[in-house]
Amino acid sequence: MQKLPQILFLSYIALFIALGIAPYSREVWYAENIPIVGIAIILFILYINGVRFSNASYIFMSALLFLHTIGGYYTFGRVPFDFVTNFFGFERNHYDRIAHVTVGFYAYPLIEYMEARGIITKRWVNYVLGLSFIMAIAAGYEILEWIFAITSDPSAGIAFLGSQGDVWDAQKDMLADTMGAGGAIFFYHIFQRIRLK
Repeated sequence: MQKLPQILFLSYIALFIALGIAPYSREVWYAENIPIVGIAIILFILYINGVRFSNASYIFMSALLFLHTIGGYYTFGRVPFDFVTNFFGFERNHYDRIAHVTVGFYAYPLIEYMEARGIITKRWVNYVLGLSFIMAIAAGYEILEWIFAITSDPSAGIAFLGSQGDVWDAQKDMLADTMGAGGAIFFYHIFQRIRLK
């Protein structure tokens, strides 16, 4: 479907505008959306400059944009996710963990880009680099969250962290990012084998 990237981008813009109206906390909304808008702008610039990805890549990349925009509106701990929490008997809202998994999905387009351009010719090296890149981004983001939490209004900082009282939240978030990357790499490998057949 040739128009899928445009459809996903326009859908993101519509969601961003709709959820920019009266969010739970405007300060948290800014903090959560600034990096996501940055990603969307980078993808838009790449697209108009002829750097194109597969539809699978655009689907993987848009998952983070959509989920994070929703989380920014409610704050992650307040997203209506009770049906999952109650079904599994969790003590906390795990919506933020799902969103963290989608961070790892960016390993897919990274690997696709490097392989398509012959930057790295050994696939296993490409996979290790994709996984390592996501892990580094995950750690860097957790550090930025910590800095925001200690320098902002205390209630906004806690809402931005979304830790919900879990002292291991940052480590679990990084694990979720890494698991998302592992899943993306698995799907990339499977899709490439199917394509070659």
